Amino acid sequence: MAQPAIFISHGGPNIITDESEARDFLKSLGGLTGRPDAIVIASAHFETDGPAVVSDDAPEMIYDFGGFAPELYQMVYPAPGSPELAEKVGKLLEEAGFDPTTIEKRGYDHGTWTTMKLAFPQADIPIVQVSIDPGRDADYHFRLGRALAGLRNENVLVIGSGHITHNLRAVFSAMRAGIETDPQMTSKVAAFTEWFAEKFAEGDRESLMHWNEKAPFAQDNHPTDEHLMPLFFAWGAGGENASASRIHASRQFGFFAFDAWKFA
Repeated sequence: MAQPAIFISHGGPNIITDESEARDFLKSLGGLTGRPDAIVIASAHFETDGPAVVSDDAPEMIYDFGGFAPELYQMVYPAPGSPELAEKVGKLLEEAGFDPTTIEKRGYDHGTWTTMKLAFPQADIPIVQVSIDPGRDADYHFRLGRALAGLRNENVLVIGSGHITHNLRAVFSAMRAGIETDPQMTSKVAAFTEWFAEKFAEGDRESLMHWNEKAPFAQDNHPTDEHLMPLFFAWGAGGENASASRIHASRQFGFFAFDAWKFA
C-alpha cells in the first residue's frame, strides 16, 4: 500500500484534552491514511545542525512545555521505535548527499506524541524521528523529504509536524486579553494561508521556496521559520510532481491556523 506524505499543524499539548476542530481532524487521520506499517516524522521541536535520525527502539516521553494541565505531564505514548527503519532512513539520506547522524536516545516531543496519540491511539506502529535544521531553508527541507519519498511505497507514512502559522506572541496576547478573535491578525493569516493554497494549486515551486520573501505577512505569521519547515519536508516526501491537497483548515482565536496538507 502506498501512503501519502502529510503535513499537520500540531498545536499545543492541550490539543489532546481540549475540544477543537483540529483535534477532531487528527483523530480522523488514521482513517484518511489507513494503517501504515511504520511512520517517519519530522517535528519542528526536534532541531539539530544537519539531519539526525533517532534509532531508539523504545523512545520515552519529552514534556517540552510549561503551564499546562497536570494530566498532560502524566500521559505516555509508548509507540516503539524501529532501529532497522532508522538505518534505512539514514542510508537514503546519505545517498541523497546528506550527512546524517544517529541519535540512540531521544524521546517523543509534543509535536510527535500528542498528534500520534490522537491519530493512532493504540501506539503500536513504529515511529522513526528525523530532525529539522532551523538554520536551513525550505529547499533543504524539501530535499530532505524528497530523499525519503520512496518509503511511502512500502506503506510508511511520512509526516511533517509543525504549524502553518506560528506567532505565539499574538496567541498569548489574545489569551491574556481574553479575546475570541483578533481582526488584524485574522486578515494577515488569511492572506498568508491562502497564498500557500494558491501557489500549491499553481505548482509554483519557485515562489514557495522563497515564501519568506514572497508570501504576504510572512514575518507576522512566522517570526521564526522552524514551524513551517516540516511543511516542505512533507511536500518533498510526496515525490516528484506531487499533488497538494489541503485536508484541514481551522482557526483558534480566529487567526492561529491549523491547516493540514496531503502530498501524493
